[in-house]
Amino acid sequence: MKGNFNSSSSTASAAQSVALLDLSRQYNVLKDEMLIALKHVCDSGQFVLGPTVVELEHNIASYCQVDHAVGCASGSDALLLALMVNEIGKGDEVIVPSFTFFATVSAVTRLGATPVFADIDPVTFNIEPNEVRRLVTSRTKAIMPVHLFGQMADMIALNDIAHSAPSPILVVEDAAQSIGAELDGRRAGSWGDMTALSFYPTKNLGGAGDGGMVVTRDAELAKKLRLYRGHGMEPRYYHSVVGINSRLDAFQAAILNVKMQYLENWSQQRDRNAQRYSELFSEHGLADYIVLPQTKPNRRHVWNQYTIRVLPELRTTMRQYLSEKKIGSEIYYPLGVHEQKCYTNLGYDPQSLPETYRASREVVALPIYPELTEQEQVTVVQGIKTFFDENVARKLYPSGLPSREAA
Repeated sequence: MKGNFNSSSSTASAAQSVALLDLSRQYNVLKDEMLIALKHVCDSGQFVLGPTVVELEHNIASYCQVDHAVGCASGSDALLLALMVNEIGKGDEVIVPSFTFFATVSAVTRLGATPVFADIDPVTFNIEPNEVRRLVTSRTKAIMPVHLFGQMADMIALNDIAHSAPSPILVVEDAAQSIGAELDGRRAGSWGDMTALSFYPTKNLGGAGDGGMVVTRDAELAKKLRLYRGHGMEPRYYHSVVGINSRLDAFQAAILNVKMQYLENWSQQRDRNAQRYSELFSEHGLADYIVLPQTKPNRRHVWNQYTIRVLPELRTTMRQYLSEKKIGSEIYYPLGVHEQKCYTNLGYDPQSLPETYRASREVVALPIYPELTEQEQVTVVQGIKTFFDENVARKLYPSGLPSREAA
């Protein structure tokens, strides 16, 4: 059950490599509990929805500080369902970040609505409220902030924009990467009208396959979500609306119920690893070469990704060097969604969102999973230090690095 996220790391021995993510470490600790939970599902014969899913829904709702949670088949479907039950469709505009995973935007397009791309805050990589405010029109029906990499967007400002608009604007949080993140002590999921979660295996709370959930404070929206996720069928074989088939498997819920007990500890371990990276990078004098991620005040960062920034002309070479040293890394994301081929019809120039464009050319994610050891982090930082010492400072830029402003 090892994540195949870096081909070089998957072929190297544990002593020599640092994988971007190694799911086997978590599984080996929890496998006995998981197998017992899966056996209970098999014994019950209730494999889709059922009491195991209801238990998870209660657990997630409580954890996210809301009253209702509705399981579905994936995080992508969670986004889609949140828009469907609010009748977002043709002629409507939804303001979204472009620096995000594709699913955030595709949910809008699949319903016939138009995504309106907003630029990001360069510190958090999250949607910039001032940009959102500028983009609101009479056709704006929803704002979809993404809490990217584990840190919340500025929900105070975004809610103010939505609530002060002449016509109601729905706020749908995309918290696929940020379960447990907080702003002013309130969890991701408790700020918007609805929030989409993902349980894809790479997430902080990940299953053994696809799975998702929508959380909300609104009982009527929760009721509609349950209707729409099951073909709009209630009672059986009677359909009042055209829904979709997006039900959470009991096997996934059983595994997630086991993992829920450990989520807070894992979040603390991720934070410990992030702090250690900051200390190590500082000790190795790398501040002139990379920009470290920052946590803004009054926020709890849960570090789904640890994302540094590197000058664009160095990024590919550095990742190749790390790969040769069998150190995993990844780029989330190499293009803003507004640059994707399927959205060229919307007419955005690649650099019309300058912070998104810049981030997509600079970001590199490093290993941050809870089971990462201190020695592995030392290996990562030493690898980056050696790259700059051997390949940059003396060879590529003997007179010093160019300024970031010129990049």
